[in-house]
Amino acid sequence: MTETLTYESHTVFVDELSTQQIKQLQLETANAHGLSPHFHDTLKAGINGPELAVIPAGRFEMGSEPSELGHQRDEAPRHLTMIRKSFAIGIYPITGEEFRQFRQETEWFLRPELIWHEGRYPAINIRMEDVKLFLAWLSTQTGKTYRLPTEAEWEYAARAGTTTPFHHGEDVSCREVHFNPFFPYREQPEKRSWFMPRCFPSPKASEVGLQTPNAWGLHDMHGNVWEFTQDHWTSSHLNANRDGSPSVAANPYWYVTKGGSWFDPAARARSAARKKRYMDEMDTNLGFRVVREL
Repeated sequence: MTETLTYESHTVFVDELSTQQIKQLQLETANAHGLSPHFHDTLKAGINGPELAVIPAGRFEMGSEPSELGHQRDEAPRHLTMIRKSFAIGIYPITGEEFRQFRQETEWFLRPELIWHEGRYPAINIRMEDVKLFLAWLSTQTGKTYRLPTEAEWEYAARAGTTTPFHHGEDVSCREVHFNPFFPYREQPEKRSWFMPRCFPSPKASEVGLQTPNAWGLHDMHGNVWEFTQDHWTSSHLNANRDGSPSVAANPYWYVTKGGSWFDPAARARSAARKKRYMDEMDTNLGFRVVREL
């Protein structure tokens, strides 16, 4: 008989589960919602919406300890966080081809002086207000509620039951994460100030889905482009809400972004890493990933 990992009386500590149990929990949660673990909604034109992965409710340790290589003060204190409701999240960041459909149907203006991505490359140079317009359009198209992830949901999804700096483990290479290869993760402990990188530096983001996914089946949670969350910036996790909800003491003019990018050191791609971005900011290394409520 298959072990049942979902319980009504308490929320599962996902970092105590094996990879097989993580996948089983995801499958059970998807079945409970009448879905497959990976699925997509259909737009009014009959085409597929973004590919999504079901993420079960659970408990995890959010943030990082000072002993973690690359730790920043704004990632502390590490604290227990409960994700009480399951949700679905994009398997990839929103791509240029997905955003193009929105542009065509809404006549959203693409400023010609900005660098832009097409095809399977992540959509970049998009303001938060435009992200909100896309989410409202996608919700109308599908009849479902789409939004940005909270910071807690994003990190919970990225970790997929792991407690290490990356879902791959304690270290990472450019074969697993698209970061700036001039700044690898082990540079500081190995006391090297400069060396030849082990892979060729890139001047932009890569296509989505080239690296190995985590246990939930999510790609590009580490590196490639920073991703907006819906949470406003806080200077630390001090007094963070244990249910992962945003803090009322946050700065309303800045947002939390997660994941690191092709332009940044590998340490900035850790699960716990976070960076503040201004409410009207655009960048060639900044994109977003959607959440669909279940």
